[in-house]
Amino acid sequence: MAHKKGVGSSRNGRDSNPQMLGVKRFGGQFVSGGSILVRQRGTRFKPGVNVGLGSDDTLYARITGYVRFHRRGHSRYVSITTAAS
Repeated sequence: MAHKKGVGSSRNGRDSNPQMLGVKRFGGQFVSGGSILVRQRGTRFKPGVNVGLGSDDTLYARITGYVRFHRRGHSRYVSITTAAS
């Protein structure tokens, strides 16, 4: 006879919380200053014109305007422009 109960489910109950990463505002979209544009781990996207970089690598808009994604070499950048393009 077994002296331990079947405890498979109670031992497997740990899981990490979701991090909600990814692009939050897309190209051509109008955003206000302070809006989060991209939540990321590491700098997959780099800050361009009028975009700030948070301590956890989050990109945010410094001014109100339109989001623009572009490439320079092998790097991908996110910028904010005042005119829709």
